[in-house]
This record gives sequence, structure tokens and C-alpha cells, in this order.
Amino acid sequence: MAAWYLQILWLHVGCVIASGSLFFTRGCMMLAGLPAANHVALRRVSVAVDSLLLAAAIALTTIIHQYPFVQAWLTVKVVLLAVYIVLGIFALRRGRTRAIRGACFATAIGVFLFIVSVALTHAPLGVFARL
Repeated sequence: MAAWYLQILWLHVGCVIASGSLFFTRGCMMLAGLPAANHVALRRVSVAVDSLLLAAAIALTTIIHQYPFVQAWLTVKVVLLAVYIVLGIFALRRGRTRAIRGACFATAIGVFLFIVSVALTHAPLGVFARL
């Protein structure tokens, strides 16, 4: 499987970009009051992309022999992923008011960007590791 490392890495990166872009688009649609933000087709594409993203992440951890709850930076990514998912659920579906949905959406985008910074730096503090 190590021979496929670069292909799996780029698949993972592509899925991160697609997942983040789709979430951002759906969040903007939600803020604009468009019911299509939760259209069944968008939800299914989102699930498919996120499933492929998770599969690529698991494959990468086995290839590089670095695992969550062993390496701090991966632990931070997994914990923040759970936070991002909960915020995303409240942003797109469960938030009772538009203000709550908007706050959850903005916070989820910030968490997403921080997860990316942790991934790029391989440091638990992400971009703040350089301060």
C-alpha cells in the first residue's frame, strides 16, 4: 500500500477541498434562506465525499504508521473533527434560529481551517505553533 502513498494523499487532499467547499456552499445557501441547502442530492454527495475522505485518512495513517491518540497532532485533528461535525449539524439542520446557525457555521469554518493548519504543520497548535 505504501506504493500508493502519493495517490492516497492527493485523494485525501482533494476530498478535504471538496468537503470544505461543499460545506461552505451549503452554509451560505442556508444563510441565504435557500431550502436547497439540505437537498437530498447535496447531502448524499457530502456523505460520499466525507466517507472517501475518512477512508483515505485511515489508509494514510496505516501507511505512515502515525496514529491518533499516539501522535498529538493527529489526536488534535480527530478531536477537532468531532467538534466540526457537531457544529456542522447545528449549522445546517439543528440550529433553532438563524443566528445560532450562523454562529455555528462561522465557528465550524474556523475549526475546519484550524484542522487544515494542524495537518500542514504536523503540530498540535497548527499555525499558532510558530508564535
